[in-house]
Amino acid sequence: GPDAGQTVPHVHIHIIPRRAGDFAVNDQVYEDLDRKEAELAKAMSAPPAIKAAVPDSEDDRKPRTEVEMAEEAARLRRLFPECDFTWLGL
Repeated sequence: GPDAGQTVPHVHIHIIPRRAGDFAVNDQVYEDLDRKEAELAKAMSAPPAIKAAVPDSEDDRKPRTEVEMAEEAARLRRLFPECDFTWLGL
């Protein structure tokens, strides 16, 4: 919501596939995520030529209508039938 800086009400999740033994120390995944986030932040403040190579750049996103976003949310919700989204007001 607005307290988190959202200008458009939305929810997103991150799915991080894991495999047995993918990290010697299980919690190392969080340090790697922090490192990747820092790399992305650096890339996002880079010159346009470098920034263009970063996937999912805010500049690459096209505006969508509320109907389009609702349809996408409905498609994604079907992927997680066991999840209780009622706390989100969905």
